[in-house]
Amino acid sequence: MDAVSTQPARQAGPGAGPDVKTFGTAALLTFGAGLLGMVGWGLLSSGFGFFLGLVVAGFGIYWWKNLHGKVITKNLPTKSVVILLVVNIVLFIALVLLAQ
Repeated sequence: MDAVSTQPARQAGPGAGPDVKTFGTAALLTFGAGLLGMVGWGLLSSGFGFFLGLVVAGFGIYWWKNLHGKVITKNLPTKSVVILLVVNIVLFIALVLLAQ
């Protein structure tokens, strides 16, 4: 005798992927803004360089908002998060090279 389930099949939800991308975007944008400030400080060796780096970070976040509609959105393409990660890695390497 076979038991037939009368319960409907569960639909697969989006999972944790959008939440991870949202958190990653927030963390990478914040970390990248700080990196830009520190790279500006390293290039000009002054607080003015740090200020210019933060101004550039502000324009970058404004550009990000115009590109995606909101600064931090739930439906962000994975490609954008990966590009943001690569930019942060390049900025970190530049900061390490400036410190030597």
